[in-house]
Amino acid sequence: MNLDKKLIDSLNGELKRQQNHIELIASENYVSEAVLIANGSIFTNKYCEGYPGKRYYGGCNFIDEVEQLGIETAKEIFEAEHVNIQPHSGSQANAAAYKAFLKPGDKVLAMGLKAGGHLSHGFSLNSSGEIYNFEFYGVSDKDYYIDYNEIKEKALSFMPKMIIAGASAYSREIDFKKFREIADQVGAYLMVDMAHIAGLVAAKEHQNPCLVADVVTTTTHKTLRGARGGMILCKKEYAKKVDSAVFPGIQGGPLENLIAGKTQALLEAKDISFKEYAKQVIKNAKTLAKVLIDNNFFVLTNGTDNHLINFDVKSTFNLTGKQAESILESIGIICNKELLPFDQESSVNTSGLRVGTAAMTTRGFKEEEFIKVGNIIVKALKKSVDIEILKKEVNELCLKFPIYENIRY
Repeated sequence: MNLDKKLIDSLNGELKRQQNHIELIASENYVSEAVLIANGSIFTNKYCEGYPGKRYYGGCNFIDEVEQLGIETAKEIFEAEHVNIQPHSGSQANAAAYKAFLKPGDKVLAMGLKAGGHLSHGFSLNSSGEIYNFEFYGVSDKDYYIDYNEIKEKALSFMPKMIIAGASAYSREIDFKKFREIADQVGAYLMVDMAHIAGLVAAKEHQNPCLVADVVTTTTHKTLRGARGGMILCKKEYAKKVDSAVFPGIQGGPLENLIAGKTQALLEAKDISFKEYAKQVIKNAKTLAKVLIDNNFFVLTNGTDNHLINFDVKSTFNLTGKQAESILESIGIICNKELLPFDQESSVNTSGLRVGTAAMTTRGFKEEEFIKVGNIIVKALKKSVDIEILKKEVNELCLKFPIYENIRY
């Protein structure tokens, strides 16, 4: 049976959209064609509750081979003692980590949402905020960096059972060793959510949290450039409780076709070309940040150490993040509105934008291209150049760096 025509039209429409837009959403990337093949592979048909060698169904020998390969590869890359590759998403990895180490009502200290944290780090409408007792730390109102002294003071006052490091929108390197010191002072578990920076960690372009944290969670897409999903890495002593928290704790059968896609991406991350990619991601982000700063944009922390940049559009252009996102999308640049620290706007509108360089670096953009992208953003938000001219500039850049030329639906 062939694909339904409506599906074909939507798939080709999305393919064309991705080919013809500059993708600056910091949590997105382009996977290899090999990852796409693994994601849609024959493993889609197989149900396999349990873990390699300990399944609740028969016929899992090849499934076991792939999942174990993914586990061993992740352990090698991240120098982790134990890995669970089954979580369906980063949020479910977080939920499993909480379940493994906490009881309902236990105290947790995490980065607040406006400061750059994540919904699954205790937001009141998220299950994490409903089940556990969260307190939040932020960033300095002077330079927007994490204030480790403030975290220490809050930890000593709140006495949490767990401290969470890691962010969804923080552009500077995180000092996990300082978090470890604070956690030890109050007798707390240290959990790190490295979802955004996992690819940079894999390439040794960021401090490795697996060397100091009790448990580390991550997504497998973003900078790691794999199939969409989650993963948990932990010390060997916590392996049994983490595995039990994932299955049967929060989910049933794993999605082995996606695990195949995760495994392919992890294998790709071992290659020297991936290390060069990660270095270029950071170079590109620093280049883009400089263009924005040189054009009087208010860039938080005055730069970046990783793949993402947060900047204020309300104070600079009297635009909400929602309006600025719409303007850029109209010329073919995709990004997302972002709540900033101390933001007075709502989460629907926001005062800022978050952009990232991981996806377009995959397409081949280097510093020269990101200088052009930065200047296009400047002209678009200043409304100083006709929109059709900017659309043409975006299109020319995309045509120079094609993707998925061999794919048609």
